[in-house]
Amino acid sequence: MSDERTEEAQKRELRNRRNFSFRLNLFFFVTFFVFSTLIVRLAYLQFVEGDLLKEKEHQAGTRDVYIPPIRGNIYDSTGKAIAYSTSTQSLYYTLESGTKEETGRALAERLVQVFDKYGDKNATSLTADDVFDDMDFGGVVHLPYQPRRIKSGLTQEEIAYFSEHKNEYEGIDIVEESIRQYSSDQVAVQLIGYMKRLSGATSLNYYKDINKDQEDPTLTYLDTEDVGFDGIELMYQEELRGRNGLKTYPVNNESRIIGPMELTKPVKGNNLFLTINKDIQLATQNAITAHLEKIRTSTLKAERAENAKTGYAVAIEVKTGKVVAMASMPDYDTNLWQGGISSKDYEAVKYFMGNGAIREVQAPYEDDKERLKHPSSLVNLGSTQKPLTVLLGLNEKLITTSSTFNDPGYFEFGRKGYETRVRNASSAANGELTPWKAIAKSSNAFMAKMIGNALYLRDGSDGLDVWDSYMKQFGLGVTTGSGLPGESKGAINYYEEVKRGSAQSALIYASFGQQGRYTALQLAQYASTLASRGTRLKPQFVERIEDSEGNLVQPYQKEVLNTIDFPDAYWETIEKGMSQVNVQGFDDFPYNYNRKTGTSQQEVAGKIVENAVFIAYAPAEDPVLAVAVVVPEGGYGGWGAAPIARKIFDAYDEEVGLTGTPRKAAVSSTEDATAADVGTDAGAALAE
Repeated sequence: MSDERTEEAQKRELRNRRNFSFRLNLFFFVTFFVFSTLIVRLAYLQFVEGDLLKEKEHQAGTRDVYIPPIRGNIYDSTGKAIAYSTSTQSLYYTLESGTKEETGRALAERLVQVFDKYGDKNATSLTADDVFDDMDFGGVVHLPYQPRRIKSGLTQEEIAYFSEHKNEYEGIDIVEESIRQYSSDQVAVQLIGYMKRLSGATSLNYYKDINKDQEDPTLTYLDTEDVGFDGIELMYQEELRGRNGLKTYPVNNESRIIGPMELTKPVKGNNLFLTINKDIQLATQNAITAHLEKIRTSTLKAERAENAKTGYAVAIEVKTGKVVAMASMPDYDTNLWQGGISSKDYEAVKYFMGNGAIREVQAPYEDDKERLKHPSSLVNLGSTQKPLTVLLGLNEKLITTSSTFNDPGYFEFGRKGYETRVRNASSAANGELTPWKAIAKSSNAFMAKMIGNALYLRDGSDGLDVWDSYMKQFGLGVTTGSGLPGESKGAINYYEEVKRGSAQSALIYASFGQQGRYTALQLAQYASTLASRGTRLKPQFVERIEDSEGNLVQPYQKEVLNTIDFPDAYWETIEKGMSQVNVQGFDDFPYNYNRKTGTSQQEVAGKIVENAVFIAYAPAEDPVLAVAVVVPEGGYGGWGAAPIARKIFDAYDEEVGLTGTPRKAAVSSTEDATAADVGTDAGAALAE
């Protein structure tokens, strides 16, 4: 019995030892596994996630302050500054909810007293009314939460005073900002465009989600920065903007700064060098303004146009597509937009802000009813259509270069007893006409009978599609491809005329330019396409882009949109006709040139108005420059528009040269040579 118990005890002890050994091994294994896992995790944190964790630690212990980017400058083709940015201190007012106008007026009066005492004595003085208007209590220009700029360019004395007495001027803040300055000469202001605070620019799709998925802090848009809102400023926003700067402050858990700041300087945006030549542009603007004044007060019946208040012109190089001048007149001072335009200023200039050379702009009448009685900047082509009409007729075999038509001064169409008569200007009976002579004489009857009506008789309503395809090949009824924001493709009316009248009437009226309203830029592109014998180029406004160090970022490159292949005889036919059109203002022009006038009739508010239209290019033998001019309610194109074009050609000839050498340089050389001759033989010179 004793032996059995001893054996059982031994077995139990052996089992206990085995269990203990198993548990000990399991413990060591688990311990080894846990430590191994910890080591692997620590290694992963150290070598894989280390940089990221350090960055998070850095972010948790720092605060970033963004510095707005420095915007690039805009220059003309010769390097003259048109738009540039300067740093300044400005006074802003934020309209608090519930603030009464009486409180605002009282504040305005107090601010003016400070300005008068501490401000720049040479600067234009602000009145209390000026300041109150800038506060924009009516919300005409600003959204309720947007700060209103009251004054920029504060003096040190003004800054010190407002900093010390800030609590006494509710809603007032001093802001250091970059102010966009524009040339005081007002160079192509609608083309250049203007800027707005980002918080007020989100009405444009471009800015609605501008920061979406943006991970680069230097490219993040700031609510307080100004951005391009129209024209070149908007079109080249990305190139002009630059990159944000960054001030990084180390802070403790109470957000107190505990160390030196790290500065990442803002990067200045690229500089644009435009194709626009400042001197040619100003000559164009001045030519329009002076001629409008002349024809409104002229005593000549053929020239007088009392309601001519606006004018639009574009000059484009035929071989490159470079736009050297684009004017929409009257214009305004874009500097009014600095920091936000006042409601008073906005009301004064709102009818001049739109670029009528590329889009529809209404007549500048304050009274709504009166404005509707006048045409917009989009007008019918009038007789400037006729060269293209003849080209279509020739290419569609409706006529030949030697076809003839005896023009009695009109053309009739329609059912017997219900005929509609298309008349020439003054019902002039031109006798026997060939295609080129029909252009020279500007015969509506020829175009209607030989081309418009002939196309209808051949193709019926399908003739409208044929007509439309030719228009678009020459840039009429489509955008020019310029890329300018808000560019119009014009208004095509011949498809609408089918609904009111018939396909026959649509084609007949279209044949002499009464069924399509287009922009001055479209007309210039059309004229350039005629001049180049069928090469339609993209109009471009930027010669080159350089970075802030002057390194070339983007060179100029000509872009062909489409080509039209017609026999030389067709082009020669229209050129012969265009070379013999009678116009005013070109009597002593030293070059052969091709041109076409247009007196485009348009029904507005139940009455017929006449718009002056003109296209031309020179020299005729080797075209360099094409010009288009539109003067709504300007009367005859030869009187109301052509003299403006002449001044544009002269300005280009002086600055660039229609033959490759600036004419003023050649004149100067001649004068120098003459002076030398005079010095050599004064007696002979005096005798002459």
